[in-house]
Amino acid sequence: MNTKLVESLAQVVKSLTSEERELFNAKVNSLNEAEERPFYETATTEEWIAAFREWAESHSHDSPMLSDEAISRESIYGERG
Repeated sequence: MNTKLVESLAQVVKSLTSEERELFNAKVNSLNEAEERPFYETATTEEWIAAFREWAESHSHDSPMLSDEAISRESIYGERG
């Protein structure tokens, strides 16, 4: 660890005005947010399941059901299939 650099930075931060310190803190926070990894990289299996269920439940539940005819292989592929 570069203790001299850390000490120098601490002195610089200490000498900032309140406005400069707010700007500095905002910059540090934005850097921290940029370093956060996306959900798909960090989620556990349980978190994936919960997110999927939440997504599925967010859709309308009153859509009409398709008939057996509408989803039959012959209906989907016709003569090709």
